[in-house]
Amino acid sequence: MKRDQLKDLQLTDEQIEQIMKLNGHDIEKAKGSFETLQAENEALKKQTADYEASLKSFKKSAKDNEELTAQIEELQNQSKKQKDEFEATVHGLKLNSAVKDALASAHVRNAKAVKGLLDMDKVDFDKEGNLTGLDDQLAAIRESDGYLFDEGNRPGYDPANGQPAKADPVQAMVDVFKGVTN
Repeated sequence: MKRDQLKDLQLTDEQIEQIMKLNGHDIEKAKGSFETLQAENEALKKQTADYEASLKSFKKSAKDNEELTAQIEELQNQSKKQKDEFEATVHGLKLNSAVKDALASAHVRNAKAVKGLLDMDKVDFDKEGNLTGLDDQLAAIRESDGYLFDEGNRPGYDPANGQPAKADPVQAMVDVFKGVTN
């Protein structure tokens, strides 16, 4: 968000300053969460690498003992399984975050409601890291349940400020000749 964009909306300097302060707080909060998750991720990666290195070292020192070798292989299999689960969890988090951002950019009024209508098995990343399978689903939801999207102001809509609708002059003449009165 840039100050020029807010000035284009004809906001006062005081309003712009308040908006920028709130936006700054939100950004700093998000940065803190991101940095925490990034540090945790790096620690888990290091821990996994250390664990795998110690298993390899342990396996080399216990070549003769078959039972110990079997235990080491079991531990390696568990380590691989945990690593795969971790990668699947990270992929899921990235996917959910990307879908959430895509829903926000699609001007969805209620992201939870729309996400509930999505078939998440069809949504994934392509080789370039772009979301696939989401645009078609959003278009279908926009067609069937358009009220879930913020369309902004529609041109040509005149609610007459709560007054009765203006009578059509032609219909009024027809009603007069038929003898219909209101």
